[in-house]
Amino acid sequence: MLLDFEQPIVALEGKLKEMKKLAAESQVDVTEAVKALEEKIKTLKKETYANLTRWQRVQLSRHPDRPYTLDYIEGLSTRFIELHGDRNVSDDKAMVGGFGEINGRTIMFIGQQKGRNTKQRQLRNFGMANPEGYRKALRLMKMAEKFNKPIVTFIDTPGAFPGMEAEERGQGEAIARNLKEMFMLKVPVICIIIGEGASGGALGIAIGDRVLMLENTWYSVISPESCSSILWRSWNYKEQAAEALKLTATDMLKNGLIDGIIKEPLGGAHTEPEKMIRILKKNILKTLTELEAIPAEERTIQRIEKFSAMGVVQEL
Repeated sequence: MLLDFEQPIVALEGKLKEMKKLAAESQVDVTEAVKALEEKIKTLKKETYANLTRWQRVQLSRHPDRPYTLDYIEGLSTRFIELHGDRNVSDDKAMVGGFGEINGRTIMFIGQQKGRNTKQRQLRNFGMANPEGYRKALRLMKMAEKFNKPIVTFIDTPGAFPGMEAEERGQGEAIARNLKEMFMLKVPVICIIIGEGASGGALGIAIGDRVLMLENTWYSVISPESCSSILWRSWNYKEQAAEALKLTATDMLKNGLIDGIIKEPLGGAHTEPEKMIRILKKNILKTLTELEAIPAEERTIQRIEKFSAMGVVQEL
């Protein structure tokens, strides 16, 4: 998948490929020309990705080749054991979780999972969890707390499933209960937005001691398209909506709604997924070490105070 703003870069990369092919076939020394073009491509990439608009960040967050939750879990951990079901209704395939190990340390991983093809997308419901998905997530969090294991959640959803059947089974109650219970968890909780972070569907597994965002992700109460349809009765103003929402990682950090930004490889996480996994692993281990040094009660109080302070306006 080629995004509009990537076309100039791809065009230069095509010329570079042709130049190398010509050099191999004709035995002509074009070393200097190749080097100069490689530098030009590198500079263009840096300039392009450093100056992306908010809508372009949204496009990158949805790139079909970006690593999804299970890609990260399988890349980060060894001996991952997926756990199923909410012990009430069913096993929601849009929400996955289980125990895994990083460097011998057991962690409970939980996150929304999207699909890469039509069949998988239907199975995973496009990453939109039903109430039983959030109840499964809470069950796994309580299990982690019981065995004193830290929790890492991966957020990547266009929102909780908005169907009538989901509302009938208590979608709002399931998410609200998760919010309440996550505030009180006595084990370290790290929440990471790895793609899309939309509305309560994202927030339902995003109450943690540290909330981090990958560089090319977004986190907001509503998607740009839905915001555009409400304000302008059309999706044609999604770019303006994205700018107004201020939904990028930089915006979220500036407004004090997240605790940090995790840099992605140049061009996005999908360009070098193995490198992205290594970067993520380093950040998770570093953050866990910091959190485990804080007593459980103090950590819980800090978590509550952090979220309670969000949105508070002080008049001068």
